[in-house]
This record gives sequence, C-alpha cells and structure tokens, in this order.
Amino acid sequence: MIKNISASYAGHIVDSELGLSGTPVNDRKYSNNELSKSFSWALEISKLMDDAGYDEFWMAEHHFQPEGFECIPNLVMLNLWLSTQTTNLKFGCGFNIAPMWHPLRLAEDFATADILSNGRLIFGVGRGYHSREVETFGAPLKNSDDNRELFEEQVEIIIKAFNNDEFSHQGKHYTLPAPVEYRGYTLEKLSLVPRPLSTPVDIWQPLVSGNPKGIDFMAKHNIKALVATTPKDALEERLTMYQDAYARHGKTIELGENIALGFRFFIADTQEKAIEQAKPYFEEAMKFAAPLGLLQLSEEQVSAVANRGGAATIELPTLERQVENETWLCGPPEQIADKILEISEKYPGVSRLNLGSTMGTPLNVYKEQLQLFADKVMPKIKG
Repeated sequence: MIKNISASYAGHIVDSELGLSGTPVNDRKYSNNELSKSFSWALEISKLMDDAGYDEFWMAEHHFQPEGFECIPNLVMLNLWLSTQTTNLKFGCGFNIAPMWHPLRLAEDFATADILSNGRLIFGVGRGYHSREVETFGAPLKNSDDNRELFEEQVEIIIKAFNNDEFSHQGKHYTLPAPVEYRGYTLEKLSLVPRPLSTPVDIWQPLVSGNPKGIDFMAKHNIKALVATTPKDALEERLTMYQDAYARHGKTIELGENIALGFRFFIADTQEKAIEQAKPYFEEAMKFAAPLGLLQLSEEQVSAVANRGGAATIELPTLERQVENETWLCGPPEQIADKILEISEKYPGVSRLNLGSTMGTPLNVYKEQLQLFADKVMPKIKG
C-alpha cells in the first residue's frame, strides 16, 4: 500500500526548443539570471506540493551546467530555505554527491539544517555521473572502482559521525581526527557538532545499475533505495537483489521494503494524448542523458541524439516503448492509478512512490500535472 508520495525536480530551467528537432544540448547556454530561476521554480513547486498533500519533494545536487539542465549546487541550503516557505512538506537531498564533499562538512551541514528545519530534511547521497563536476572537484569518476571506494569510505564516516558522541576513523582516504597536538594533548576522537535531531538518520541512495557490491553496501548500512525508471523486467530482479542482500546481513525485509519506486508520468484524457504531449520532454531527457552514458545506446544512436536532424537516420528509443516497460505512466488518471495499484500489489513492501519531472517540462506543465495527480490519482492509491 502506498503511504508516501513524493516528487522530484533536478533543477532544469530548459523549457523551449525541445525534443530531437530542438536545440542540441551543447548549443544551449543560459544567462546567470535564467539559470537562477531553478530556485523560484523549486519554490513554486514546493508550495503547490505542500498545499496538495504531497509528503516529500526531492531535488538533485549538480554543478557547472550553463546548458540549464541541473542547476542546484547546494541542496541543504536550498531545502532549508524551502522549509521556511512551507508548512508540512519534507525535502529530500536526492542526492548529495558525496565524492565532491568532505564527509564531515556534509554531515555538519545536514545536521545543522535538520535542527533548524525541525527534522524536515531527508539525507541522501550518490556517487555522481558527471565527469565535469566530480573530477573538477578533485574526486575520481572515470575510474568507477576508485569512485566507489572513496564514496563508501565517506558514507561510513558520515554514519559514525551521526550516530556516536565521539568517533575516529582510519582509512585509505581519511584519518580522523588528524594526529595533531591540541590544547596539550594528542587528538584521538572527534565529535560532530551539532549532530542531527534523531538518530539513526535515514540515508537514501539511488539504486541504478544493480551492481551486487553497491547493493550489499546499502544493505550492510541500512541505506534505503530510490529505484527510478527501471523497466519492469529488471525491477523485480533489482528488488530481489536488495532483499537478498539484507538477508545476507541477517535482516528480513519484504520485497520492496525500504524502497521508493520512481516513475515519469503524464496525465491526459487518453494514453495516446498523454504520450503525444509528453514526447518532447521524453526526447529532451534523452538528449541530455545519452552522451553521459546513462542510456544503453550505441555510439551511432548517441550521435544521432546529440545532433539536430540525426534522429531521422537511425532507430531510437520511443516513449511508447517506455510506457510498455512501465518506466513511464501515461494516460487518464484511472489508468495510472490502476497501474500503480497493480505494481504495489506485486511488491508488498513498497509503500513509497516518487514522481519524477522530466528535463524540459515547463514549470506550468509540471505544476498542472502534479495538481492533476493529487486531485485524481492520489485519493485512489494512498492508504
């Protein structure tokens, strides 16, 4: 049964010249004033969601994107401000890119915001996928093993800092505290000041690739997972791997427990109309993601997506296929509600649903879709 409904916004301000016939990604460049609109967009979305009865609003940390796709560099700061502009809505860090942070600074910032917001922020971490930002901040990304090793050590430090009055850490990347003299004695322990309001802190992470090492790490540390836009054939495998990993660590969970299932969606009178109206946003998201290696496309397909007019020469993924795979929910409210209920019955542990915004969706369209979902779908699915 669905008990928690959230929505996501990655921080895009792109809303024109969309789709495969629109402006190529590398040809986009926005002014500082335009890029800063991501903050006002976030405010408008959060106020609507707060009034409409949503539970959580998740956003993403990213850097150096004059192309206008992901324009929020500091989630903790933005989420703390949004908590002062709303009443009940919680704000998810989806996700802080840990390799670009010192883990103790990230832990301190979150703990401070947790206290100031009276517990309305949700902690989330990710490894990153933009080489431009992660490598520029001096962390590895191209070497996936090095990136994972750093990330996992950072998360272990954050967990120690959150949950212990005093802690120390000796690892490959960090020695904490530094072995220095301080006020006449040698440091052996540190205390995070402040610590979060309540511990243990729920930690969220995206479950993307189904890598057994990553899933085992999540289970070991009770890290909850956002599983978003995953084809139905792969979804059961991912959820089963997650459940099995918990079992290996002596923990029993239902299939889908500790998981938020994420979907893209579009509501219209018929499925055909929904697909037709959402297609430019689907194509814009493909333009953004394909050159980053986030989609399983050939080099020829990536080139076709990246260059105006290239799509006419090669077969590419379609929104119709994504609807068949159940990564997108398109159609009238009743049809979308029935599909969500069908999925939640298949995975009895699932209690959380996340609605993702799609790159290029104009602000007024996304707000309209969120209101439609709240009015016509939410009452049918939320228990």
